[in-house]
Amino acid sequence: MNNHFILMVEDHFDLAATVCEFLEAHGYIIDHARNLDAAKTFLKSQPYHLLLLDINLPDGSGYDLCHWLRDQQSLDIPVLMLTARDTLDDKLKGFAAGTDDYLVKPFDFNELVVRIRALIKRSLGEVSNNKLQIHDLILDSAKQTVSRAGQIIELPPIQFKLLKILMRNSPKVITKQEIMIELWGDEEPESDALRSHIYSLRKMIDKPFAQKLLHTVSGVGIKIALEAHEY
Repeated sequence: MNNHFILMVEDHFDLAATVCEFLEAHGYIIDHARNLDAAKTFLKSQPYHLLLLDINLPDGSGYDLCHWLRDQQSLDIPVLMLTARDTLDDKLKGFAAGTDDYLVKPFDFNELVVRIRALIKRSLGEVSNNKLQIHDLILDSAKQTVSRAGQIIELPPIQFKLLKILMRNSPKVITKQEIMIELWGDEEPESDALRSHIYSLRKMIDKPFAQKLLHTVSGVGIKIALEAHEY
């Protein structure tokens, strides 16, 4: 299991069941909504790594959901549209609404998995040689800046370095000893220095936001990751 959460919005039950079963076999955790209202309820209840979205839905259009999603500053989720509409105008309309990729039905399931992996990797992983991104948190090494949900976060150098260590290793749990070696080398830090920096970092990057990214694993260490149960 890769712990990546996907919401599929599709009103054709048989297709949804087949896709969900295939993706679950590849380690994804899938929820299924058959209309816009159900999709919004899911999206408000927990974070997802990807949205698979049909256009024609019983209570509206997938375009409408995509617009709604992009208006929610706390919901920065990659969208892959799955639809039988295959004209250029349909595709352009989808991209204008904010979709990240577009796959025409019928599609090859292996191609679907490849596209899903690429979108999630781009969303959660390294977006360039100088940038690291976890959900809506972005660290730019070249500019020495950190932002979350579009808001610039000012961090002192030691906390910037701490955040970079955690993001570079995400979603792995890093032991406190490993962090201390990377931060201070052979130098002996002040008592409780690391705990203080972790507290301050959490206050800056997590406290103002609904979705928590910084997680302490008791007796093991700390990690930064998007976890559904933390919403």
